[in-house]
Amino acid sequence: MTQENGKKVEQISEVTVMFAGDSGDGMQLTGTQFSDTTAIVGNDLSTLPDYPAEIRAPAGTLYGVSGFQLHFSSKDVHTPGDSPDVLVAMNPAALKVNLRNLKPSAVIIVNSDAFDLKNLKTAQYDSNPLEDGSLDGFRVHQVPITSLTSNALKETSLSTKEIQRCKNFFALGLMYWLYNRPLEPTQKWIDAKFAKSPQFVEANNIALKAGYYFGEQTEIFTTRYTVEPAELPKGVYRNVSGNEAIALGFVAASELSGLPLFLGSYPITPASDILHFLSSYKNFGVKTFQAEDEIAGIASAIGAAFGGSLAITTTSGPGMALKTEAMGLAVMTELPIVIINIQRGGPSTGLPTKTEQADLFQAIYGRNGEAPIPVIAAKTPSDCFYKSIEAAKIALKYMTPVILLSDGYLANGSEPWKVPQVSELETFKKEYRTDPENFQPYMRDENLSRPWAVPGTAGLEHRIGGLEKAHITGNVSYDPDNHDYMVRLRAEKVKNVQNDLPPLEVTGDVDSDLLVLGWGGTFGAITEAVNLARKGGLKVAQAHLEYMNPMPKNTEEVLRKYKKILIPELNLGQLAKVIRGEFLIEVESYTKIKGLPFKSSEVQNKISELLGGGNGR
Repeated sequence: MTQENGKKVEQISEVTVMFAGDSGDGMQLTGTQFSDTTAIVGNDLSTLPDYPAEIRAPAGTLYGVSGFQLHFSSKDVHTPGDSPDVLVAMNPAALKVNLRNLKPSAVIIVNSDAFDLKNLKTAQYDSNPLEDGSLDGFRVHQVPITSLTSNALKETSLSTKEIQRCKNFFALGLMYWLYNRPLEPTQKWIDAKFAKSPQFVEANNIALKAGYYFGEQTEIFTTRYTVEPAELPKGVYRNVSGNEAIALGFVAASELSGLPLFLGSYPITPASDILHFLSSYKNFGVKTFQAEDEIAGIASAIGAAFGGSLAITTTSGPGMALKTEAMGLAVMTELPIVIINIQRGGPSTGLPTKTEQADLFQAIYGRNGEAPIPVIAAKTPSDCFYKSIEAAKIALKYMTPVILLSDGYLANGSEPWKVPQVSELETFKKEYRTDPENFQPYMRDENLSRPWAVPGTAGLEHRIGGLEKAHITGNVSYDPDNHDYMVRLRAEKVKNVQNDLPPLEVTGDVDSDLLVLGWGGTFGAITEAVNLARKGGLKVAQAHLEYMNPMPKNTEEVLRKYKKILIPELNLGQLAKVIRGEFLIEVESYTKIKGLPFKSSEVQNKISELLGGGNGR
């Protein structure tokens, strides 16, 4: 520990911070800015935005609390952290909602101005927690953030209401001082964001600096902390969310395939960001279409694919159900589209802003008739980039719709991403059929794919539609034998995707009795749980499915090597049922459906339970 300007400076390896306040307090912005700056500093990090579905819930209520959790470290980070070390609570409701998740002796920084009788009553407090001793187990710092912000901005032209909206930047500045972060990245962001409103540029910069220098000068804080940069492979890094990575992945896929990118979509939480991001890439020839509903969104993508585009559609929750009929049409017409489903809590409208993995059955089985579709699942925010390219590649090679599964946790969460060099990405140019000689619309290549003949190509006139097609000719056919043949052919084509899949890889103690099998966004929590269990002396193996339909060829071979298989899922055990049904292998299903991701400690405890304490050591 060293000294700086009369304050102790302590070096720590990791910390988890939660910013929490009303949904109008700017906590998502505050957390995002802190994350971006932390990425620039060079720490590894993982984030968990957690906010209500209501655009503006009643002020001060428990259900209106918006939070942003951030775990950063000088070491590898896999999760946003189980329990915060620091809570910044802008009002009593934010304190009450998050108190139960804090570590013992955690630091709590409260906006003491907000702890008046009205807010305490709205947060259902019978007494003031800052005075009744209920916080004795924590290190509480009372900071009058609202009044300090007002005092700092009293010379500006802003109204009282506008001044109060700047208090999140005061809190951000204070946290920048506490964890030794630079102000410049956020100052640049403020300058660009409010360029047309110089009064807000001035006010937000003043509030940011006021918070920073309050930390330096006040006697409330006697220690500030440093977290050294993580040792990451050399390269250019940026902070990326899952939704942003998907958008960038499909822009890259467009370039790699040589095809124009089209997105037809209806905005729905938490998938809407992909539409926003892609609409900003017109310089890459990206075309985005905001449709009037979900059905029109996917139908426009099918039309764009018929016209020769790399076509995608995005959705979430009930939107996936609305697209179901058109997915069958894409199967029947054998056109390459990608359906991106950002899973959220359901059924129906459910929990729009919360995460879940409950659409696996729907993705694999949820269509009328025999309508197999390849399904792949991203495992981290940055992996969303590569899985987007993979989904496009499979769709184009096999002329089939593909479903890409993400979830709310991956979509809104972020992490440092090493930006790949173009030379590291494999091209997969897709050629249209242009030769009219011997052309038949449903003739097949070695992958059982039909030719992609763009309308308007001389000599390749043909029709498509939802009625069953005759093999080779593509004429409408009601012949029983032809239908039987075509159903089996489409299934075999999707099964052939296995030929391109990497084998299921096992990490950890491959010779252990227990395998933890995950899929999708549970990767981080499972990885950290397995690592902790192994450090504790338990022998555990880990495998993570990224291709859900079809699965890698060696899946059954891998699973049969283990006496016990634990499958943690954010649903009622859908992958567990698929594994039992597909391979007749008994598994231990571990489920959670609270709209929140697994904590690594939850999975670690289940591992210990299955290994019976000392067993497996």
